[in-house]
Amino acid sequence: MPVTRILAVDDEPFNLEIIEEILLDLDFELKMASSGPECLSVVEEFAPQVILLDVSMPKMNGYEVCRKLKANPSTAHIIVMFVSARGTVEERMEGYAVGAEDYIVKPFGPDELKSKLKILNQVLIEKKSLEQQIEEATSTAFNAMANSSEMGQIVNYIESIGMINNTKALGESLVHCLRTFDLQSNVEFRSSIDAPEHFSLNGTCSPIVIELFDMLKNKGRLHEFSHRILVNYELISLLVLNMPDHDPDKHGRIRDHVCFIVSVTEQQLRAIMTREALELQQTKLNDAITMVNSKFHGLIELLNENRKSNEAVFKRLQEELEDRIPTMGLDEDQEVFIYQKVDHAIQKSVAREESVKGVKAAFYEIEQDLSTLLSK
Repeated sequence: MPVTRILAVDDEPFNLEIIEEILLDLDFELKMASSGPECLSVVEEFAPQVILLDVSMPKMNGYEVCRKLKANPSTAHIIVMFVSARGTVEERMEGYAVGAEDYIVKPFGPDELKSKLKILNQVLIEKKSLEQQIEEATSTAFNAMANSSEMGQIVNYIESIGMINNTKALGESLVHCLRTFDLQSNVEFRSSIDAPEHFSLNGTCSPIVIELFDMLKNKGRLHEFSHRILVNYELISLLVLNMPDHDPDKHGRIRDHVCFIVSVTEQQLRAIMTREALELQQTKLNDAITMVNSKFHGLIELLNENRKSNEAVFKRLQEELEDRIPTMGLDEDQEVFIYQKVDHAIQKSVAREESVKGVKAAFYEIEQDLSTLLSK
């Protein structure tokens, strides 16, 4: 179900007017609230799919409002985008911790807001379509965890990814492996020069998580934020949202497991990338060999045509000499001289023909070598 209703919450009327003006020409039903309590009082009746929620408000700030929304089963599903004049890593992490899906920093332009709403619209559609799959995956994961030890899960995962030959399947397998440890995770693969790939149990990562990956991917191997942990490798970043802080021993053990699992996954990702690169290189080589092979055939045909043309020329010359010389009144020495010149020219042509045969033989050997390469 696409986004049709938006609730904008801000204590500054001017900011609400800006949002209203930006969304005026779009097919949205927009309702506005000037405080956190007003938002909570109208949200269930209005039933918005997206709430644009100001962070800095008196009495009740945006984080408090979001916590109450996410704690209420009737409103927990609503997508929240924080609107703030600041956008530090800490504030984004806090926004994500209370359940927000995105974050936009003031002042923003019309195109930026529309673009973020378009992305959230896609997130909402995919969440709806994947709900049944998530339930089935969760049930399967819990059953698997109940019947296997932590190390058994890791061994099973390592064995299974050895058979995977594409990045999408590998990312999905990593997320479901972590789910067997009851970990809520988001993953970024940077294996493509075009754009990173993102994975979560919901199918897609929220925009705020994607921004966090981009901001922190070069900030070191391990970051811990209370019950959250971010693991960075060269090609993979992993964000776990619910580390078991209540049990320090389990927390340390799971952290080690997570780092090891990401490391193993990166090696398999590199293997997939190498195989894809080799397959592409083989395709290019096959195309090049086919082209060269075609050129060789063309040259051989040209040589054959040239040989046939020479034979025809000399044959006509011989026939003309045989017809004309007896009628030219030449003495015997002159006739012998002419015939010798013609024979000499024919001998030179024969010698050239032998050279052509050598060239054709060399071309044939090269063609056989190219055919052998193509068959490998």
